[in-house]
Amino acid sequence: MASAGHAGSRIRERRILNGIKQADLARAAGISASYLNLIEHNRRRIGGGLLATIARELGLEAQALSEGAGRALVADLEDAAAGHAGASAEIAELEDFAGRFPGLARLMAEQGGAVRRLERTVASLSDRLAHDPILSASLHEVLSVVTAMRSTAAILAETRDLDAVWTERFHRNLAEDGDRLAGAAEDLARYLDASSEDAAPAGPLEEVERFLAARNWHIPEIETADAGDASRIAEELSQAKELESAAAQRLAQGHLARAAGDARALPLGLLREALSEGLDPAAVAIRAGCGLGTVLRRIASVPEAGAALLSCDLSGTMILRKPAPGFPAPRLGAACPLWPLFEALLRPGVPIARDIEMDGRPSVRFAAYALAEPSGPPAFGRPPVIEATMLLLPAAEGSGEAALPVGAACRLCTRDACPARREPFIAGSA
Repeated sequence: MASAGHAGSRIRERRILNGIKQADLARAAGISASYLNLIEHNRRRIGGGLLATIARELGLEAQALSEGAGRALVADLEDAAAGHAGASAEIAELEDFAGRFPGLARLMAEQGGAVRRLERTVASLSDRLAHDPILSASLHEVLSVVTAMRSTAAILAETRDLDAVWTERFHRNLAEDGDRLAGAAEDLARYLDASSEDAAPAGPLEEVERFLAARNWHIPEIETADAGDASRIAEELSQAKELESAAAQRLAQGHLARAAGDARALPLGLLREALSEGLDPAAVAIRAGCGLGTVLRRIASVPEAGAALLSCDLSGTMILRKPAPGFPAPRLGAACPLWPLFEALLRPGVPIARDIEMDGRPSVRFAAYALAEPSGPPAFGRPPVIEATMLLLPAAEGSGEAALPVGAACRLCTRDACPARREPFIAGSA
């Protein structure tokens, strides 16, 4: 809540805005102009009946003068100003500004929120335009039909003595291609009208992620299941409506089977007890006597942890993405190469703990824990199958460690000077 010490400043600003002279307001309030002058310069505190009288003369509620802007409005203004170097020195004055000009403050806060929403939309659409296989196939179909129609039209326009049979055939081709083009355009329009959340899944992995997201990434049924029940539960859950393809159902069965094994190795009660004590993942693994990879996956399955989880194979391809507020894991395409997730691939079996700062407005800091380890049993005569996992937790307040600047992907990152940049930011220079 804003301090009442700024009530005088708010009275002065509102009086001037209303075109009221100081002497006239003092007379209406029953005080001297010199005393009102002291109040307006915050040299006399004001409250009670006098505050109510002045507020009534200014057309306000007394609370608007005594308390100023709500904390939520000030917080929204701070978010809007975050990331703007020129505004950093003035952030301390936002509370006073919001109290004096509440209408302008709300407008700025709403515009800041709109900018953040548009940035997320641009990021999502950029990702789709660059990598979405469904969109790519639709555009390819449209371009193919247009090219065929141009060729046919050119023949009809340039050939003066074309045989009537061939003329009829070309006209029929044009009609058929026109129907194809209309159908392809309608399909493309329907797909683009869908939001990124409602768009059709791009593949079985995305179906699995939607299945898990619909359950908040927590499957209560497997927490108390034994080995036999876990298999049955996994089979039942894999028939969920989000899993439309047979491939997605098989992937979900594998994910649920491993989740059930993780739950047996690290029971939910023990996990929550360890988290309440503030233990880091390595300490949790030591207490539970289980693998660190198991701990990373289990923490991500606890909704109250607010964690993000990403997994990739040795090629760097994402095989699981659980996003978190402030960490928009790319829906499609390549991610930021500076993530500790990929660093772990360089040193299999070596745990990595590092604070990272995700590019954004405002930027968000996370504590990242990553580990790469073999997936499945070893075998002679073939390279190991390595899977890297990265857990992201909100970073502790006041951490003295310098955070590693990272982004979601090069096309969505504003850090021009990044040494790992592969392509420019989609909106140009930041």
